[in-house]
Amino acid sequence: MKLAKLVDTPETSIVSRNMTLEVVRVTERAAVAAVSWRGKGDEKAADHAAVEAMRDELGRIPINGRIVIGEGERDEAPMLFIGEHVGRGDGLEVDVAVDPLEGTTLCAKNQQDSMCVLAIAERGGLLHAPNVYMEKVAIGPGYPPGLIDLDMSPTENVKALARAKGVPVNEISVCVLDRPRHSAIIEELRSLDVPIKLIGDGDIAGIIHSANTEDSSIDLYLGSGGAPEGVLAAAAMRCLGGQFQGRLVLDTPDKRERAEKLGITDFRKKYAVEDLAGGDVLFTATGVTDGSLVAGVKVRSRDVTTTTVVMRSWSGTMRWVTARHLR
Repeated sequence: MKLAKLVDTPETSIVSRNMTLEVVRVTERAAVAAVSWRGKGDEKAADHAAVEAMRDELGRIPINGRIVIGEGERDEAPMLFIGEHVGRGDGLEVDVAVDPLEGTTLCAKNQQDSMCVLAIAERGGLLHAPNVYMEKVAIGPGYPPGLIDLDMSPTENVKALARAKGVPVNEISVCVLDRPRHSAIIEELRSLDVPIKLIGDGDIAGIIHSANTEDSSIDLYLGSGGAPEGVLAAAAMRCLGGQFQGRLVLDTPDKRERAEKLGITDFRKKYAVEDLAGGDVLFTATGVTDGSLVAGVKVRSRDVTTTTVVMRSWSGTMRWVTARHLR
């Protein structure tokens, strides 16, 4: 019996084996810093610790990086701000998207799915998204293109997916952020008798779950959440081969003005995965609290253990890296 040959990344790719480990170290270090504040109720302190650690470790990587998704505009964030240059400056030019602590509330309350997240793409590969809401819909790989759409109702999306899977409608499981703005979506899904997984925070993990149905039991993601998180989720979906569609919610003149400053002129554009995260993409996330995607940091007397998922778009590889760090 012959085994399939494992595909490796070409030398011209940004995602070399060494680069993968370098990037994993960035989210690992941020998670170890944030865990000191896990369950202590202080969201700002946890986020600050993760930001400082992530920025410091990014400075050690041989890249000429530019933050396109970060902690905010330069006047809003002292570090990891949009436009900041990171890395040693002696490597390939890349775009960097970060969420140093996805789910700050989850970390503060020691609830599931708080993670430290980072994505790297070729320069120009990641959308400069303003800090506004984004409408989102996502499913996993293996379905016909265009099966789901933001202009379809929740009912239409669920029924289309049920037909494609060949199952009854009430067997389609949907993940939704538990927010008042989603009350109509939730009510409509309840009328279909579908199981709903309501999450309190962290829609990057929720969207990734829709691409890992066999492990997560989630078939579809619906709702709106942060646009920066949408870009990071799209980077992951690019690696996983899933379908994702996003549309910026630019419902005020101020939001449209902010979008224009980032080069966005089509305010109703529906962004596909490739529009949000194009080219060669690397995505990594390290758990702070336990979750269904990655385990949280384990603290012992002599060492600390981290679990990281790292994905590569070129090869479609998805790896879990468990590391023990001596204290």
